Amino acid sequence: MDRERDGLSRREFMRGAAATGVTMAGLSLANAAHAQGNDEIRVGLVGCGGRGIGAAANAMDADPGVRLTALADVFRERVDDAHSHLKERRPDQVTADADHCFVGLDAYKDVIEASDVVLIANAAKFHPMQMTAAIEAGKHVFVEKPHAIDPAGIQQAARAMERAKENGLGVLSGLQSRFQANIRETIQRVQDGQIGDIVAIEENFLRGPYFGRNFQDRPENLREIELQYGSQYRFAWLCGDDVPQSLVHNMDRATWALGETPPTRCHGLAGRSGEPVFGDVFDHHAVVYHYENGVRVYANCRTTQNCYNENSSTIMGAKGIAYPMQGRIIGETPWTFEGQSPDPYLEEHREFFKSIRDGNPLHCGDYMTRSTLVTIMGQLSCYSGREITWQEAEQSAYVLPPAAEECTWDMAPPTEPDADGVYPVPATPGVMENGWPAAYGAGQR
Repeated sequence: MDRERDGLSRREFMRGAAATGVTMAGLSLANAAHAQGNDEIRVGLVGCGGRGIGAAANAMDADPGVRLTALADVFRERVDDAHSHLKERRPDQVTADADHCFVGLDAYKDVIEASDVVLIANAAKFHPMQMTAAIEAGKHVFVEKPHAIDPAGIQQAARAMERAKENGLGVLSGLQSRFQANIRETIQRVQDGQIGDIVAIEENFLRGPYFGRNFQDRPENLREIELQYGSQYRFAWLCGDDVPQSLVHNMDRATWALGETPPTRCHGLAGRSGEPVFGDVFDHHAVVYHYENGVRVYANCRTTQNCYNENSSTIMGAKGIAYPMQGRIIGETPWTFEGQSPDPYLEEHREFFKSIRDGNPLHCGDYMTRSTLVTIMGQLSCYSGREITWQEAEQSAYVLPPAAEECTWDMAPPTEPDADGVYPVPATPGVMENGWPAAYGAGQR
């Protein structure tokens, strides 16, 4: 589960969710570092909210040679807070000075220039654009989930992944389940047939909303567009809504268990039923994914106050049931994980930086783009009310507007609250343009 903080005091708001080896002439980062006479790896952070701070801390904990050389966010206060927090925690590894603490929507470019490895942990809308820029500059990247919020974005991400492969660059995904020991062994046992053929999978990510519960929690003295940039998880145009944003962890585990096979089609429903909360995202989603072999995945997510919560994956087979997050199988051949299961947030960075130093950089590009697209097609079905096929989602040019490259600090917000402070929903099921959701008054590009 993502490590996010609740509360919306102005300082906590500003620190909350983030708003916004290098290959040189064929040399791997490891070889380049030794050629320079040191073992330091320069790491830059794009997005200084809670998840970004966590990723930077994980990188420094994972490898003593990591040096945090640059930070960027759209809010100065976030950059300063992140720098202060990380400097106090790892004083010898945070080397970024005032000239390498950047602010603005284009500040990621400065971080890329100052880094060998770029950590991207800001609003998901910008992930494809920023990972592409980093990879084109010859940098290894860590990219938080989701890796895009629409089909056009995931296509851009997939192209960047191919470019990274061609240039021997490492790519690490924020889908940390792949690095959790008990989950790894459970999925392996499922794939080895311990529960027989998979019959169905149930996925749940049920929790309360991000950052506060109502409109009285809104910070003062921020323009509407600043407020939205600073609260990415509450606006669909920045986060993609909750199927890509949260359920992507679950659907990545399901896709992994199913041998990386994507669904053929899906149908979903969603809406907003609880008390009015700050933002425009839906507060409940349900998606049914159909697979060619007859398996169905039933996936649910909810962000409502004072309700039953559960974060789980349940894989039902002909001979048993597997619970990957518990490391447990029941049925004909019961089993329970008995080993140590290190923190997957830290373990993924350990494996990543070791792979860079070994000259064989880890590359998560295939599964990170596949699993993200699975959730994007689910969100499209929820927004449109249509059944969506994998082929449609894979080939669509749809953008959840505005496009990342069109976003500015002074633009008009794509959505605004009414006189009572209530935001309209980002899309209305059954209302479409060119067969796709008419989100924010726009459709297919």
